[in-house]
Amino acid sequence: MRTYLRVGGVVHHVVVEGAGPVVVLSAGLGMSWFDWDPVAALLAPRRTVVRFDRPGHGLSGPALAAPTAAGEAGRIAGILDALGLPGPVTVVGHSIAGFHAEAFARLYPGRTARLVLVDSSVEEHARPPVGLAPRLALARAAGVLLGRAGVPAALGPAARRAMVRGARTGGGDPAPRDLVRRVYGTSRVLRGLLLENAAYGALAAELLALRGELGVLDACGVVVAGGAGGGCWVARQRGLAGVLGVDFRLVPDAGHLLMLDAPSALATTI
Repeated sequence: MRTYLRVGGVVHHVVVEGAGPVVVLSAGLGMSWFDWDPVAALLAPRRTVVRFDRPGHGLSGPALAAPTAAGEAGRIAGILDALGLPGPVTVVGHSIAGFHAEAFARLYPGRTARLVLVDSSVEEHARPPVGLAPRLALARAAGVLLGRAGVPAALGPAARRAMVRGARTGGGDPAPRDLVRRVYGTSRVLRGLLLENAAYGALAAELLALRGELGVLDACGVVVAGGAGGGCWVARQRGLAGVLGVDFRLVPDAGHLLMLDAPSALATTI
C-alpha cells in the first residue's frame, strides 16, 4: 500500500507492505524509500513493513523546519498513529536515521519492541554547535539558489548514483533511472538534504543529552556495521553498541549501504 499522510504539517510518502509484527525502516541522509526494497521484500512475508520519506526526501513534501531528535522521534510516532499501528514496533535507522531511531526508542519506550541501528552515525562527544541559526539560513539559501540555477536537474541524479557506488562494496545503483531522475532531479530533495546536513551537529548533541537524561535504554537492540568501513569505523560502531548496552554484529563484506550490499543478512538480523 502506498499512501500520503499529513504529519506535522508536511505530507509524507509512506509505503506499507506485508503482515505481522511492525517494522519501521528509516533511511540515511539523502536516501529514499526504494533503497530499502531488497530488505522489505525479505521481511514482508512475516512482518508489516513501514517505509517513509522524511520531509524533503523521496516523494514527501518539502522540509518546513530543521530536524531535531525529538521531532524525528515524534514523526515516526505520528506516522504510526496515522496508520493505526500503536506498537510495539521494531524501529530500524540507517546512518543519520540511527539518531532518529534511538530517540524514538528513548522517548517512546512503550512503543518500542526492538532497536536496530544500521551503520549508524556516531558522535561520541557532540556539543550544541555555535551559530546554528546562520548555518540553517545558509543551507536554505544555498538550496534556493542551486535550485534556481538548475543544478538538481543537471547533476542530482548523477550525484546520487555516484554516492551509492562509493558507499557500496560492489555494484552500482540498482534504482531505476527514471525513478532516480524523478526524485533527485528536484530542488525539493536538494533543499531537504542541505537542511538535514546543516542540523547534524545539533541533532547529535541533542541525542547525547537524551542519553544523559533518560539513562539506560529500555528496548533490546543491535548495532549492525559494515566491515568495509575500516577498523576505526567498526570500532566506533562496536563502541556505540557498548554504550547502548545492545548486541553488535559485523557484516564483513558490506559497505555503508548494508541494505543493498547484504539485504539477506540485514533482514535476518531485523
